Amino acid sequence: MSRRRDLARPLVRAVGGFLAGAALWIGLAEPYHRTLAAPAQALIRVFESPGVTRLRAENREVIVDREDFPASSPRPGIPAQDLDFNVAILTALFATGRRPFSDRSLRILAAALALLWASHVVALVFSVESLYATELGPWSAAHYGTLARNFWATGHHFYRIAGMFAIPFVLWWAFTREGPGASSPAGRHRS
Repeated sequence: MSRRRDLARPLVRAVGGFLAGAALWIGLAEPYHRTLAAPAQALIRVFESPGVTRLRAENREVIVDREDFPASSPRPGIPAQDLDFNVAILTALFATGRRPFSDRSLRILAAALALLWASHVVALVFSVESLYATELGPWSAAHYGTLARNFWATGHHFYRIAGMFAIPFVLWWAFTREGPGASSPAGRHRS
């Protein structure tokens, strides 16, 4: 019975953390996506000469605009929530700790969320560059070589298939693992 209780507590905390993270993700999606669009635009412009890409967050999408596209052409959108829903996974993992609401745990979670935000910016850059390299027909072929098309598309697909799930686990492990000498119960510290 005690073993079940020991397993049930972290599970209940994980579900609560997931629900809290999902609520945070849904409730703050619009302003959060704006915080991704500005730095992603700046990074994309590093690769452009002249810088012509403009990104704007709108209706849970990041709209991709280029100054050199005809005014009458449609502007593609990238579903931003497809890039950043792993916030709920990260909060679920951190909620499994012994004291998830302690000052120390919340500081660690904030640091992990900051790194997760940076991964979302990079993922958005790869999504936009992959769109440019592979989805704009003759324009893509004229502006991106085979190596560039493969680089951007592979990075985009890797993030979507594995990276978006792996990053929260890596951050959780890196921030919560116990250091050397902590293998004995006496050497463990409480979080």
